[in-house]
Amino acid sequence: MDTTLQTASETRIQRLKALTDETHKRLDDGIMAAQPFASRERYALFLDVQHHFHADVAPLYHSPELGKLLPDLADRCRLDALRQDVEDVTGKPAPELSAQTGDLDLPTSLGWLYVAEGSNLGAAFLLKEAAKLGLSEEFGARHLAGHPEGRGLHWRTFVAAYNGLELSEAEELRAAEGAKAAFRRVHTLVEQVFQTA
Repeated sequence: MDTTLQTASETRIQRLKALTDETHKRLDDGIMAAQPFASRERYALFLDVQHHFHADVAPLYHSPELGKLLPDLADRCRLDALRQDVEDVTGKPAPELSAQTGDLDLPTSLGWLYVAEGSNLGAAFLLKEAAKLGLSEEFGARHLAGHPEGRGLHWRTFVAAYNGLELSEAEELRAAEGAKAAFRRVHTLVEQVFQTA
C-alpha cells in the first residue's frame, strides 16, 4: 500500500490536501503576483479567470450522481453570482461560457469540486481586498460571499460528506489528480488573462 496516501490518522480531505499542496501553493503565488486587487481593472481580469473556472465546474454542481453524494450541491454553485459580478464591474453582460473539462469520471469530478469548494473557504480574505475597491457581497463580489450559515459550517458539511464517501485508494488518487488539474487550469487562466491584458 502507498503509505504517502493512506495513514490511519488522516481523513480523506487531509490526504487530498497533502497530495495537492504544492500545486495549490503555486496557484496562490501566481494569483497574488498578478495583483488582482490593485485596481478595478485588475479585479475585472480576476473575475474573467473565476468566470471561466466556475463555468468549467458548474455542470458538476448539477450532476444527479454527484448530488446524491454531496449535500446541497446544486445550491453551492457560484456561476450565477459570478456572472452578475462581471456585469457589475464591467457594465456589460457576462459572455456565455461552456465547460472546457470534457467528460470527467466521478473521482476526478470530486477533485475538481474539492478545489471549487475550498476556494470559497479562502474567499473571506479576497472579499476584504475587494472591499478596498468599493465592492461587496451585494455588488461586484457576490461570488466571494460566505454562505448564510457561515463559511466554516458550510465547508465542514462538505468535508464530512467527502470523508464519508466510499472510494478505493486508486479512486482517491484520481481525485487528487482531478484537483491538481483544476488548480493547473486556474493557473493557466491567470497566466493567459493577466499576461494578455
